[in-house]
Amino acid sequence: MPINNLTLRKALKLAFSDPASRRTDIRGIIRADIAREAGTDSGGGDFYGPFWYDAKQHVLGLSDLHVDTQNRIDSNPRRRNLYPQLRDGFLLWWSERRRWINSPYEQGDNHSGQISIPQIGMTIRVENLISVIDGHGDEYAVYPYFSPEPNISEDAGRVGLWGMTEALTEISPSQLRLLDVLRGQAFSLDRSPLQGNEREVFTARLSAVIEEYEALLAEYE
Repeated sequence: MPINNLTLRKALKLAFSDPASRRTDIRGIIRADIAREAGTDSGGGDFYGPFWYDAKQHVLGLSDLHVDTQNRIDSNPRRRNLYPQLRDGFLLWWSERRRWINSPYEQGDNHSGQISIPQIGMTIRVENLISVIDGHGDEYAVYPYFSPEPNISEDAGRVGLWGMTEALTEISPSQLRLLDVLRGQAFSLDRSPLQGNEREVFTARLSAVIEEYEALLAEYE
């Protein structure tokens, strides 16, 4: 059941969306699962993946995100609305709000991990980060949240950071960033310290998501 194996960004979206948006997302998950089982899923691919690849290249100085974004739009007009907003939000953070030293960055390690919440039988994946090493040898890891709605609130930011610290144990927690890409807003532990109840908050919210999923699933059977 795919609802039990989500990326962190999808889990945050479901956990903190308003009821109407959450129900729409859950129905989409159910329909996609049914299509896969029936062999009729066209597999549209990862809409955000190409943008995030280009963002990684940009921070390493290997390409220009303005040029790459336009090339992505030219190859797929479906991107013409959201990709410029993603570009502008990312560059707002990278060029103006980022508090790291301005020096050439090297590629960091390819970090990934999982969060297990056995009480509700859920696994949450944390993967596909930007990982860079600055001129002092400090490594930073940035996990993206792409969705237009909801934005990452302070509560959601703390929950997301908690998830990153649980999954990415090889990186100093102080070097982790959760980035709300569209709004150019990064969350870090120095500005959003954990309160100690993040696992309980996330578990309760995701338990409600699973209950709603199971109730809606009955409509499709």
